[in-house]
Amino acid sequence: MSEEMVVTERFDVAVVGSGPAGSVAALVLARAGARVALLDKASFPRDKACGDVVGPRGVAVLRDLGLEPGLGTERVGDMVVVGPSGRRVLLPCFEGTGYPGHGLAVPRHGLDAWLAGKALDAGARAVTGRVDQVGARADTSALAGPLDVALHDGRRLQADVVVGADGATSRVADAAGLVDPRRVLWGFAVRVYLEEAVALPHIVLWEREPGRVFPGYGWLFPGPDGRANAGLGIGTMSDRRAGAGAVRRLPEFLEHLRRLGLVHDPGDGSGPGRLGGWLKMGLVGTTPAAGPVLLIGDAAGLVNPLQGEGIAHAMTSGRLAAEAVLAGPASAAARYRHGIARAHLDYHRVAAAAHAALVERPAAASVVGRLLTHPLLGRALAGGWSVFWNELLDGAPPGRARTTATAASVLGRALTRPSATGRWLERVWAPTASTT
Repeated sequence: MSEEMVVTERFDVAVVGSGPAGSVAALVLARAGARVALLDKASFPRDKACGDVVGPRGVAVLRDLGLEPGLGTERVGDMVVVGPSGRRVLLPCFEGTGYPGHGLAVPRHGLDAWLAGKALDAGARAVTGRVDQVGARADTSALAGPLDVALHDGRRLQADVVVGADGATSRVADAAGLVDPRRVLWGFAVRVYLEEAVALPHIVLWEREPGRVFPGYGWLFPGPDGRANAGLGIGTMSDRRAGAGAVRRLPEFLEHLRRLGLVHDPGDGSGPGRLGGWLKMGLVGTTPAAGPVLLIGDAAGLVNPLQGEGIAHAMTSGRLAAEAVLAGPASAAARYRHGIARAHLDYHRVAAAAHAALVERPAAASVVGRLLTHPLLGRALAGGWSVFWNELLDGAPPGRARTTATAASVLGRALTRPSATGRWLERVWAPTASTT
């Protein structure tokens, strides 16, 4: 980093990325009086490839923060899973002790701008520019605060803590050495809007070839202005070259939706709002915090590996990171890791290992999908499946669904612990988990 670059301003915290994770973090910090820079490479409004659904835990975070999205939102509750054979199972949405019995369908271009505006209203400072480097001061080799944040146009900020909310391909994570690319569970998703209304969210398990499930998931969700949000995500393990498979197969998947009778005229996937993006899932391959650097949302790999939800995780992690910093910057990383472990580790140990196993075994995934959507088994397991799959076990109301989800979690831990993914999570997270 050039010694000639001038520090334009000093902050307590620089939050890099103003999606839901970064904006919630900046909001909580600014409300507490911290000097916060909220950086983003693009000005608002801007869009992002997404299913546009905020899950129940995300709705709870917004309510806890005194925020209530207005126009352009629609409540969503029960979800339909369509199996490889075309059979369908309705997964009910339950109200929990800490979350409501519904989510929200809201376009990301509106949600992100609204949340960023709330953070700025609370006192955060907007900075537009692409981050090129994050590093220590010139007089030390250690990654310790204050950190220099260099932008592509030569501007340079300093902050005691840097929060990386800059997505799956996070520059902050790379700069801090917090990513093991050999272990990351990558995915790529592409989305398009259809000029048709959809009443319920659908997750679609699709067989491109008989007996072999596409290595990912498809979706059809309620979208803005009476339209539908349709998309296809592919799991690529650590091989990012395979991400283009989702884009190539999107027209074929949309035709599959038509054959199922879910849409009438989906087109070829080149319609309005077509956009793709990378996913980093299951906490695998990424250390969420070290020293003065904390990663939140997609940057930390906080995407549900089984059904792709990420907005609720993003906002939850943003609040956890902000609270950890406010409790003391020197111990923020350890405190934040403990918070993430409590909130997500038990589930992701199972879900990440299951994702890895099923992506690499499309025939086995087909068998699992057909069993779970069989009319008898599907109806018997639907409640527990909904609670477990949507990571809602903590706070689920007593009853059959909670019992089933608990059993699935216990069985899942036993089956996935010997896997390579399970062993990585155990090794990296053991010190954290032992103190939670």
